Amino acid sequence: MKVVALVSGGKDSCYAMMKCIQYGHEIVALANLLPVDDSVDELDSYMYQTVGHQILVGYAECMNVPLFRRRIRGSSRHQKLSYQMTPDDEVEDMFVLLSEVKRQIPSITAVSSGAIASDYQRLRVESICSRLGLVSLAFLWKQDQTLLLQDMIANGIKAILVKVAAIGLDPSKHLGKDLAFMEPYLLKLKEKYGSNVCGEGGEYETLTLDCPLFTNASIVLDEYQVVLHSPDSIAPVGVLHPSTFHLEKKGNPDSHSPEEESSLVSEVLGDGPNTSDSTRQRDNGIVDLVEHTSNRLHISRAEKHNTFSICCWLEDSSESSKGLKEDLETVLTELESQLLKHGYNWQHVLYIHLYISDMSEFAVANETYVKFITQEKCPFGVPSRSTIELPLVQAGLGKAYIEVLVANDESKRVLHVQSISCWAPSCIGPYSQATLHQSVLHMAGQLGLDPPTMNLQTEGAIAELNQALTNSEAIAESFNCSISSSAILFVVFCSARTKQSERNQLHEKFVTFLGLAKSSRRVQNVLDPMFLYILVPDLPKRALVEVKPILYVEEDTDTEDETSRDQSGEGHYSIWGYKPEKWHQDCVQKRVVDGKVCVAVLSISAELMRKLQGEEEELEIVSRFCVYLLNKTLSENSFSWQDTTSLRIHFSTSIGVSVERLSAIFVSAFRELNEMSDGVKMDSLKEPIFNLVPVLGAGNSSASLDNIITCELFALRS
Repeated sequence: MKVVALVSGGKDSCYAMMKCIQYGHEIVALANLLPVDDSVDELDSYMYQTVGHQILVGYAECMNVPLFRRRIRGSSRHQKLSYQMTPDDEVEDMFVLLSEVKRQIPSITAVSSGAIASDYQRLRVESICSRLGLVSLAFLWKQDQTLLLQDMIANGIKAILVKVAAIGLDPSKHLGKDLAFMEPYLLKLKEKYGSNVCGEGGEYETLTLDCPLFTNASIVLDEYQVVLHSPDSIAPVGVLHPSTFHLEKKGNPDSHSPEEESSLVSEVLGDGPNTSDSTRQRDNGIVDLVEHTSNRLHISRAEKHNTFSICCWLEDSSESSKGLKEDLETVLTELESQLLKHGYNWQHVLYIHLYISDMSEFAVANETYVKFITQEKCPFGVPSRSTIELPLVQAGLGKAYIEVLVANDESKRVLHVQSISCWAPSCIGPYSQATLHQSVLHMAGQLGLDPPTMNLQTEGAIAELNQALTNSEAIAESFNCSISSSAILFVVFCSARTKQSERNQLHEKFVTFLGLAKSSRRVQNVLDPMFLYILVPDLPKRALVEVKPILYVEEDTDTEDETSRDQSGEGHYSIWGYKPEKWHQDCVQKRVVDGKVCVAVLSISAELMRKLQGEEEELEIVSRFCVYLLNKTLSENSFSWQDTTSLRIHFSTSIGVSVERLSAIFVSAFRELNEMSDGVKMDSLKEPIFNLVPVLGAGNSSASLDNIITCELFALRS
């Protein structure tokens, strides 16, 4: 990609440019924001480093690329973490600056920044990039600062300290000192005081005078002044003010003042383009479509009132189905209507399962999706998401099928990193890597993508799985947990294109990865996760594997895995004549954590179906058996159906039953349960409380995906 680099003069923005080139991108322009008054060294800014801005004019000549500069007119008006467009905010100066760069150089598609640990800065750069249709590149994001500092110095970053503001740093001693010279001392300060060795806590700022990108010249600082801002005896604050400097050409002894070369430098003025059009809501042309297809719409809804799932799908018919775009618009519009009906909107949605009939139309699905779910509509964070191709048409469904998990409060914590980095795959678009709500971490589906290149691993399913788990662990660490110790359930989607020989090895490799991660962290409280493997026709980017972890993250609380408290031996429980038998336990995996979360996976294989056969039709028997075991699992662990947030019933299309018929069979089973059991008493059976999900197969092991029906239940006690 052709990149415009945001530069402040500091080591971070310069090294970020070097990483861009390392990953095959081209720096074609520089962009810098500076104070209105040239004599001012530092502004009261949450966003921009301006100390040493006087020498930035020389960067254009040093790199032989154009430099666009704009004077900062705004201030820090919008100080909340997640940024929204605010007139006269300093972030809008960046928008004006990058808008002009993009206008003059239309080939630019990405923006580089040196963000390492500041969500505040990263989110603002991402917001501007989103508005301008540019990709944010932040290759230093979440990197270990000690290693990062070492890499910067080892790779030729020549920088000096131009601001100090931390205990142990003295303006009179340390300003103007070379970064390589200061490295051992900075490491000592980290050990002694917990300082950030890269200065991410505001401990210090730097000015790069030379680096491998400066192919034409380096900068020589001739004279400077030390300006003491605060004489505090513990942590004095001081800055270095450059007085005179010159450029020293490389390979040529002649040197000159930067003022002699001004053709590469331009100042951006004006207020920039009107952005009102970019925030317009979608048009109203979809309502008629929904009304026209309302007879095809179907809704299911979980029993729980404060955290629940709603699912919407369409019956398929050759006459009524117009295509994925139209079906998805219809389903999303209906879901939006259902949310409003219950007093909610998209900002209350925690997670979205997006199922489509043909992954080759993924781009169409995404374009339609972003008309509905946007960052503007979700100020507390956009939902996490997984996207899977399912055999929808074979099951008698339309081309789009969506399930949303909804919460009635605003306590969710969302991790949404759109920047491409070395940390974990970016989320380009309105969905987040993970959402934490009521101690449950719902992670987006993870592919085996190499984060800095966003390319899929090419060595096969095992390599993809390893990368997907590495990505999952990086996300988990952002919530101070690990997939090796906090995971309750791993749902692993396997593409039908995965070779059987590789499928046979997936689970073993999975367990090995978790074991290594567990031993490296040395955690005390470890949950024992469950596994559910699902065979599907295709995945995004034609991936072979997609991993969807669910974690339990209880902050400042000892987490106790209560799965050992198995009460299934109690013999008095009986419905439909079923008596507890030992082999029933083999059908159900369950995890109960802190008495708060109950997750159960019930598996019915073809062999078990034959075992359950009787005089009645086998699917009726199977549905009753599933409902019986799920009800038994809930009640024995002090949960009820009113605690259930979601119940997915994955069924193999090999049984040749439509969703409509299977839904009627399970609805009948739940009605019978409601009538015969005093302890159930479901609030309403007008809509199914379960979601039927057609798959090619499923299983507890990747090697054997022969389950005919697999029930995945999640219950949460508030």
